[in-house]
Amino acid sequence: MLTEAKKEFIEFMMSADVLRFGDFTTKSGRKTPYFVNTGNYKTGLQSSRLGEFYAALVKETVGDAFDAMFGPAYKGIPLATSVAGALARMYGIDKPFFFNRKEAKDHGEGGSIVGYKPQDGDRVIIIEDVITAGTAIRETMPVLQSCADVQVTDMFISVNRCEVGTTPGKTAVMEVGEEFGIRVHALITVQDIREYLAQHGGYDEILPRMDAYMEQYCVF
Repeated sequence: MLTEAKKEFIEFMMSADVLRFGDFTTKSGRKTPYFVNTGNYKTGLQSSRLGEFYAALVKETVGDAFDAMFGPAYKGIPLATSVAGALARMYGIDKPFFFNRKEAKDHGEGGSIVGYKPQDGDRVIIIEDVITAGTAIRETMPVLQSCADVQVTDMFISVNRCEVGTTPGKTAVMEVGEEFGIRVHALITVQDIREYLAQHGGYDEILPRMDAYMEQYCVF
């Protein structure tokens, strides 16, 4: 169901040129008529507002029942930072965050983790942009598991593209749940985007392409 909050988030993404329509290729190699590029958030106000959207979802779903937030490099880094600030500012939930370097540092403090140092038994939530085929999360989990004996309980994303992963008939989100025991929470889904476009004029060329893409790759 397309709620007012979801409409607001879709319009926020479009105004920031983060939700785009055209011809794109996803990380998994799929040609797609729409793309979510959180790298296009580039102002203080955008970062602050984005953190507030995520923080509201975190508060609604897990509250303060976690120990730290992890933002996978690179796009997860500013996301985790803004969400941590919004949680503290809006709800008084002041939790540490950390992120990884793509390449381990061999000088100074060394290592590949920046920020909070996870401890055995920590409950960690992941702040990420999207899941398409689950490629990024499979790269992320070994990084987290090499830090400490942590429990990764929940993952928060902007958009659930509802796309099939590596197993026919299952979305990447379903696979992540089964493979790692992670609950994935999305601010919106591809169905919400499609419904929004249908309710607003000017997308007659995009809608059939979205329908064809969803027919080929999505599982509902």
